[in-house]
Amino acid sequence: MNQAIKIKENIYWIGVNDRRTRLFENYWPLPKGVAYNSYLIVDEKVVVVDTIERNKMEDYVENIASLLNGRKVDYVIINHMEPDHTGALKNLIRRYPEATIIGNAKTFPILKHFYNMEDRLMEVKEGTTLEIGQHTLAFYMAPMLHWPETMVTFEASEGILFSGDIFGAFGTLDGGIFDDEVDLDYLEEEISRYYSNIIGKFGQPAQLALKKLVNLPIRMICSTHGPIRRSYINDIIAKYDAWSKYETAKGVVIAFSSMYGNTEAMADGVARYLAEKGIKKIRIHDTSKTHPSYIINDIFRFRGVILGSCAYNTGIFPTMETLLHELEEIGIKNHLLGYFGEKSWSGGAIRRFDLFAANIKWEVVHPFHEAWGVPKRSDHEVCREIAYTMADKLNALYPDEG
Repeated sequence: MNQAIKIKENIYWIGVNDRRTRLFENYWPLPKGVAYNSYLIVDEKVVVVDTIERNKMEDYVENIASLLNGRKVDYVIINHMEPDHTGALKNLIRRYPEATIIGNAKTFPILKHFYNMEDRLMEVKEGTTLEIGQHTLAFYMAPMLHWPETMVTFEASEGILFSGDIFGAFGTLDGGIFDDEVDLDYLEEEISRYYSNIIGKFGQPAQLALKKLVNLPIRMICSTHGPIRRSYINDIIAKYDAWSKYETAKGVVIAFSSMYGNTEAMADGVARYLAEKGIKKIRIHDTSKTHPSYIINDIFRFRGVILGSCAYNTGIFPTMETLLHELEEIGIKNHLLGYFGEKSWSGGAIRRFDLFAANIKWEVVHPFHEAWGVPKRSDHEVCREIAYTMADKLNALYPDEG
């Protein structure tokens, strides 16, 4: 879908779909692909709002030229400098060398280091406005969502918020580009997984940005990824508000690492004991098979987290180490934690879990346990105690949830 689509009079979506890239930022899986959204405003002045990833830039620039029919681009707004939104910038400026690049004071050093571009720059500050004819653009800073130079652009007459990565989603736009044209249920996990892994570290900056943006008369949100919001604006704002406050539901995420099935058997036992105490929302992940982004997404949803790992070369299993590192980096708050381990000839997992608990500062619901070899009846009894204690805590915190 490389055609321009009108979203309002003289305002167009000029984005592209990417179904070939397997890993976003060479790390996050993209089973449903990803869209790179860019926008064009044709007024007395012509404005491009954000560009796209470089692997689609040739068709992208030709699409703009076809739409403009000989007119020039006057301004290119960079809401966010990440290369998936500036990859086509040099090619676009090569085609339209008269264009002025709009950014803020933190934009331009990154622009120089990425693309060695220092000419025809226009710096905007909080609340700066730009008249381009019938449309007036205003700029607001949203630092650390999720880079320090991030800002948003608000078009006043139509109430359009060009929000950069904020309110974005993984997943391609399969025919429809608006939220009421696509299956949001199908994209639900990709919307929350995008937030939890890309934006999730920055809960406080998200809260600050939301307090600023909710005062704007927003009638449409045009993010750089995912569907354009025109019908379910309050829904995505409410979700960002809850996610950035680390609000959770009643449920438990069990993540385990197991070489020979012993730790997995303990994880299955923990899940059964949780169910006996009325916990229905239980999500079990094998860290060797499930990418951390999916586990982290579930941890953002549910209050309880129980981790289990075998020892590995006197330490913890590598894929569990990756998950723990990611969680420490994001710094998710307000969870309950339980953990257990298993060893053959040397321990190691429990030491790392202890360090994780100290770093993450979640409430530990039960002392750790480490089995030796195949879990015995006594090991399963401790797993029962961990699960029951977790369930009792959750039942007390969420008395009205099933």
